[in-house]
Amino acid sequence: MDALPVTSGELLCLGSSLAFSALFYYLHRKKARALARIQEAPKLQVDDTLSDRLSATSGQCLHYVALEGIVLPAKAALSSQHHEELQGVIQKLVLKEHRLIWNSLARSWNESERVVSEQVYTVPFVLASPTAEAVTRVSVESPLRAVQLPLETVYEHFQHPTHGFKDLIGHYLSGEKPKGLLETEEMLRVGASLTGIGELALHPDGAIHLQPPTDGSNYFLHLGDWQTLLAEMESVSSLWKGAAVLCGLAGVAVILYALCRAYQQCRHKQEQEEQRQELETVWCSRDSPPESGEDPAENTCTICLTEPRECVLLDCGHVCCCFRCFEALPSRTCPICRRPIDRVVPLYQA
Repeated sequence: MDALPVTSGELLCLGSSLAFSALFYYLHRKKARALARIQEAPKLQVDDTLSDRLSATSGQCLHYVALEGIVLPAKAALSSQHHEELQGVIQKLVLKEHRLIWNSLARSWNESERVVSEQVYTVPFVLASPTAEAVTRVSVESPLRAVQLPLETVYEHFQHPTHGFKDLIGHYLSGEKPKGLLETEEMLRVGASLTGIGELALHPDGAIHLQPPTDGSNYFLHLGDWQTLLAEMESVSSLWKGAAVLCGLAGVAVILYALCRAYQQCRHKQEQEEQRQELETVWCSRDSPPESGEDPAENTCTICLTEPRECVLLDCGHVCCCFRCFEALPSRTCPICRRPIDRVVPLYQA
């Protein structure tokens, strides 16, 4: 039974490339579906016509809309810990530890980080119209369930540690040394322009709520307008698509390489078979043993010492054996110079 035309390493590369291509294509299709859903969603502004529009719909609900407005707190706002004048409705405090880890293989220090603490605070907030004439407010429900929190960094401080001589010795012996602590504060500030994409519902009390879609679609809260969100999602979708195409091309390249090698091997075997048949023809139709006047030792096979020399071994060019002894060689190397035998041609003596 012939061996497979691909090696185990090529099979591993082929399987990995196809698996990554399928994964990246799945991510691309997921982003593309979310992008298409946003493009089809109605684009609304917070104004006094929202109540009438929702009342006219079945169930008093729009299942997927893009709504733009200004962030205002429904109750008391959150104050920044580092800037008293800043107020927001979502606050995220993160403390990360940065360390250097010694990599013995690369002979270098690699940086790693670890979240020491992370705290998120939120207060109820609404989206209001940029114009002062409109009095309609839209309550934003479950902001922490959004795909990504619409936060901006308002404070960042990196604190370097102080090391003594004993500490430095201990760091080099253990292979780890602290680089410092990074403290950040992120907020969704009051007055920020926010685009919410989700389900817009009119409650019995007359309040309008923007909430996560009940059908499982993505819930977005994004700083800026919906066109910016579309551009970002298109960029990510194109990135996943390009990665899927590259991995697919890598798999196709592995297949083509294996097929080319299999074709070359088939051609080589065919040439060897043709040479073997040619040598057999010469051996079967060879003349009778030399006359008594000839010296048989000069033309005798160096292996069996009985048959005449019938083969020219290339590329070395030695004429040293008969056809039967050539076929019995344990390895395709010249018995005189031990060089590899590329091909064999029959020797014709007139």
